[in-house]
Amino acid sequence: MAADKNRSVYNLDVAYTQVRERLAAADIEEQCRRSGSEYERLDSGETATVYYLNRPCLVTFPECKVSPVDSSELPFREQILILHYLATAKGTAATGKLIPFRDLPGGVVYYPTFSKRTMEPLTRFFGREPELLKKVCQRLGAQPSDMGDTGIVINAFPRVPITMVLWHGDEELSPQLNLLFDANILDYLETEDVTVVCEIITWKLVGFSREV
Repeated sequence: MAADKNRSVYNLDVAYTQVRERLAAADIEEQCRRSGSEYERLDSGETATVYYLNRPCLVTFPECKVSPVDSSELPFREQILILHYLATAKGTAATGKLIPFRDLPGGVVYYPTFSKRTMEPLTRFFGREPELLKKVCQRLGAQPSDMGDTGIVINAFPRVPITMVLWHGDEELSPQLNLLFDANILDYLETEDVTVVCEIITWKLVGFSREV
């Protein structure tokens, strides 16, 4: 267990170092434009306000320090996710075409794990309680979608909508839930980051449901 924990921390440290290097070589003002973030130049350096799951987060440069504007804490993994989004964003327009996780690079191979960590728990907790799902999703600024029996769109980032489609099922059919992404998703996040943000959303929603 200790070795796994150390490896996890090490990988996060490496990821943070790599994304800092990418941003050090980037035009921050341009990346803010591409990502739909707010840019400001100060005497002490540059800042970007990135909207992440319905909360503004301030990124300061050149330190690449990420802090929620409301002064709450943000796990290191989520800080890196925000930096990845800012570094990767290409500014492409939404296509309007929705694709499943399987269509992403490596998605077919990783799909069973992705499903186990995201769609299966969401179905287990909310498959028979669509009204509860809609209620907890509102805390992430969700908007309704006309897909499925219950459709919800959560903006993980300004240019990264995630569509949750729930089929309620009946006495014979179990509920089914799917997560869909705009076909331009890789212009903003890599496959691994998509997995991470969907896991984060899943367990935030489960946590919110326990507070209701």
